[in-house]
Amino acid sequence: MTTSPGSLAPSGITHLMWPRMEELVSRIAEAIQEDGAPQTLVAVLRGGAVPAVWLSHRLRLRDVRAVEVTHTVDDSPNAAKTAQPMAVNPASLGDLIGRDVLIVDDVAGTGHTLSATVRLAADAGASRVRTAVCVVNEDNWTGRSLAAITYIGTITRGWVIFPWESHDEHEH
Repeated sequence: MTTSPGSLAPSGITHLMWPRMEELVSRIAEAIQEDGAPQTLVAVLRGGAVPAVWLSHRLRLRDVRAVEVTHTVDDSPNAAKTAQPMAVNPASLGDLIGRDVLIVDDVAGTGHTLSATVRLAADAGASRVRTAVCVVNEDNWTGRSLAAITYIGTITRGWVIFPWESHDEHEH
């Protein structure tokens, strides 16, 4: 079940502040609790680390893992994409055989990074894989159904800058 997305922001750059992030993570946590807590959270590094840890505390889960899957060449707004998402050290997921897994990322643009991470979790033996993202960037979404994402905090348009990101690198 997808969470209520909220309103779309106009295209451009959206700066999310901590109070808004708390609202989005809370919304996602409530929806997850209605469906039953997973056994393992997997953060998509780097952006998914903060919301995954936050969710782990909200859901009282200690099994938090991380995998780096990148699809942009750098962190600049509207950065170029690599041809395919690239996984760094997929073995960091460990053994997920028979586990109910929740993959957490900060943003879904095309959805390719999330799809690649779902495949990694399935390959590691997960019996159930759900996904959660704080924000979907509708400008980059590739036309597939948003139902491909289990939990969505909100939908926006354009590049999103999260409160944990260095703001000075985006001002050039």
